Amino acid sequence: MDDAVRLDAVSKVYGKGQGAVAALREVTIGIPRGGFTAVMGPSGSGKSTFLHCAAGLDRPTSGSVRLGDIELAGMDETRLTELRRERVGFVFQAFNLVSSLTVLQNITLPLRLAGTRVDRAWLDEVVRRVRLDGRTGHRPAELSGGQQQRVAIARALVTRPEVVFGDEPTGALDMMTARDVLTLLREVVDGLGQTVVMVTHDPLAASYADTVLFLADGRVVDTMSAPTVDSVADRMTRLGAWV
Repeated sequence: MDDAVRLDAVSKVYGKGQGAVAALREVTIGIPRGGFTAVMGPSGSGKSTFLHCAAGLDRPTSGSVRLGDIELAGMDETRLTELRRERVGFVFQAFNLVSSLTVLQNITLPLRLAGTRVDRAWLDEVVRRVRLDGRTGHRPAELSGGQQQRVAIARALVTRPEVVFGDEPTGALDMMTARDVLTLLREVVDGLGQTVVMVTHDPLAASYADTVLFLADGRVVDTMSAPTVDSVADRMTRLGAWV
């Protein structure tokens, strides 16, 4: 299976001199296409920096990041912005919906910003997949938290991205609603062949993934296939995350 995202010897250092902080240290890892990968680690382990560098939101201090067959190094900010808009989807803990727009308008916003024609058949498929039929004329304030996050997932899918990156996408949701959203992410991987990379602190969320990457002190220190809630929680405890 080829890689949707590839990091080679990626380091990220914030600050200079004695005040410099290494958030990532020589990380080399491939994220398989068509899989669901969770990224976990203690606070300060580099999870968010890993996601930001992998998604082209932040530039590594050294090393190489590839999105599919595209090398991100050397791209100016305009080209990076276009690349993210065309080939990357994002789902955040805060739903980041525009309150004055309807569900349908929020979902299609990336296409409108890019000046891209809406593929009506694909839009209908995405709306059906996230179970928002009959809600497309509503505004975010008329929806539950789980429904708002499903709008955000639909918005991330509508451009047919190479990868959907999730940054604690269930962090603001209760457990039942979180399970619903995680089931949906699992379905878009299995049913649509989508690649999902999700940063989370929650072993339950990680248990929905195919693979878990564990970070500590800016390095990938372990990987786990076929994770369960208990196996992830045990590994996190041994990382010192919950001591």
